[in-house]
Amino acid sequence: MTEKTTKKRTTEEKRTDENVIYIGKKPPMSYVLAVVIQFNGNGSKEVILKARGRSISTAVDTAEIVRNRFITNAKVKDIIISTESVTNEEGRDSNVSSIEINLTTN
Repeated sequence: MTEKTTKKRTTEEKRTDENVIYIGKKPPMSYVLAVVIQFNGNGSKEVILKARGRSISTAVDTAEIVRNRFITNAKVKDIIISTESVTNEEGRDSNVSSIEINLTTN
């Protein structure tokens, strides 16, 4: 593998990381604003919403608000659901559901 190829992959990975929005405890409209800025302000064609546990419903709400009210040509390209193992403060492992919602525009 040449140096040029390695640099290109690093650039692609950074571009992907910039398009990822991690959903937490804020209200959905906070994340809607972030998605709209990614699409309109940064010119991104793809934004990925990632959430775990109780934040999954906020991620779904965010995706639906963006699609139905703000960027009507946005489509859900892919939804990935999985389970992640997380170690809590007492040292015990617990399983937490996670979701990735991939939104794209044409």
